[in-house]
Amino acid sequence: MQSRHFFNGSNNMRVLGIETSCDETGVAVYDSKQGLLAHALHSQVDLHVDFGGVVPELASRDHVRKLLPLVKKVLADSDSDQNSIDGIAFTQGPGLAGALLVGAAFAQSLAYGWNCKSIGVHHMEGHLLAPMLEENAPSPPFVALLVSGGHTQLVQVRDVGDYEILGESLDDAAGEAFDKVAKMLSLPYPGGPAVAQLAEHGEPGRYDFPRPMVNRPGLDFSFSGLKTYVLNTVQTELNESGDLSEQCKANIALAFQTAVVDTLRIKCLRALKQTGFNTLLLSGGVSANRALRSAMAASAEQEGYQVYYPRHEFCTDNGAMIAYAGCTRLLRGEHNDMTFSVKPRWPMHTLAGNPSSL
Repeated sequence: MQSRHFFNGSNNMRVLGIETSCDETGVAVYDSKQGLLAHALHSQVDLHVDFGGVVPELASRDHVRKLLPLVKKVLADSDSDQNSIDGIAFTQGPGLAGALLVGAAFAQSLAYGWNCKSIGVHHMEGHLLAPMLEENAPSPPFVALLVSGGHTQLVQVRDVGDYEILGESLDDAAGEAFDKVAKMLSLPYPGGPAVAQLAEHGEPGRYDFPRPMVNRPGLDFSFSGLKTYVLNTVQTELNESGDLSEQCKANIALAFQTAVVDTLRIKCLRALKQTGFNTLLLSGGVSANRALRSAMAASAEQEGYQVYYPRHEFCTDNGAMIAYAGCTRLLRGEHNDMTFSVKPRWPMHTLAGNPSSL
């Protein structure tokens, strides 16, 4: 399982990446010459499903239980040991404070014991760079759409480390809106995939939901109003027993998903025209949505730009993206000292670092 996207230059670095920002424990080993050597992921979906969402304390405790076994696994799978690891990258933020602390404390302790360097990685930079793990990787400059449960952002990427936020959600992120609509439709957690699956059975054109903020200038997003529109539709369509038919649920799911996808497509096209770039990257959990990928592919063919995605397993949180992002920064001389802190709130526009080339 190797990536063929290699770094320029003669320096070689092998990095252990650790991701514990929320409800998935991800670990990977990335080599700047050989690519991705191994990765492993543990999802906590089954742990949180009865609560309908992530319980922070349970998430932190599960990271403690799973982290060491996953590290041992990826070291064995990549034929690595403490002597071959040159650096350790960990998610420093944003995310759940307790979950971040588990990964940070583990990574810093390991770096101290192994006498190697460590680097704290911005979670969204990890997502932004996830398509770089693919064999057919893009090169900057490009526009990136980061679309997940916690973030919806359009980012101008002039180079790795050189980012400018073009627009972002003013309220609910797209993934968050998917989760809330799932609850309205009494769908199981996690909501995003459940809504997408149900939408496949919907009748096109049965409902026409608004595309938020597309008729005003700018590249910001707002999905709160769309969420309210869905709620009003649900309440209007309730039968005498206070329920929705399965077909009605599917129709609402399809109309909602279509509105979100169309909104994202319109804003992405606007960002490309504004920057003059002809390459678009999609990353984050929602980028795995098949309807979104299909719409973006059709738009790219029609408008003459290129679109890239990570493979599905790297759309959600994972250690591979953290290992890759950490490797880029370690190679240009950045690293943490032995003290550490986490940043549950870490705006991406404050991310430090000078431009570097791949």
